[in-house]
Amino acid sequence: MATEPELVDLLLRIAQGDRKAYRAMYSRQSTRLFGIAMAILRDRSAAADVVQDAFLRIWEKARQFDPERHPQAWLDAIVRYAALDVARSRGREIPTDDPNLGDRAVETDVLDALQMVEENQKLRKCLEGLEPKNRDAIVLGFVHGLSHPEISVRLDLPLGTVKSWIRRGLLQLRECMAS
Repeated sequence: MATEPELVDLLLRIAQGDRKAYRAMYSRQSTRLFGIAMAILRDRSAAADVVQDAFLRIWEKARQFDPERHPQAWLDAIVRYAALDVARSRGREIPTDDPNLGDRAVETDVLDALQMVEENQKLRKCLEGLEPKNRDAIVLGFVHGLSHPEISVRLDLPLGTVKSWIRRGLLQLRECMAS
């Protein structure tokens, strides 16, 4: 995870057209930004498309970045808005099932849908079984896309404590999901 000064430096270099800085930004931020897109869209393919689109926007808008702002918040906002745009546009699409228009009915495999429901219920049960401190830290990280330092600030706790809570919680989740 890059620090704020590193992110500011990368963004300033990207604004100058530095492709190495752009690749470095992608390698340091793509996973985290993908997590934000997934939390909004809950669709891996759409989230991947959003991240790709967001990085194009980062390349195009890096000159507009104000170094006095928080770079992580700026990056998060680009992904969040892109994901929300996709989510809104999906809500407006109404398939007609008319093959002349290229639309076709999408039938979900019932067994796959049932398995997903069961897995979601199991995950929910396992999360409920965690201590609240572990659960809250995990949700902030994996659902809301916050980094460990951001969780530390949000919960007003030392960074090491946050990392320990998340690690312990993930180990308990893995054990619960395997049983």
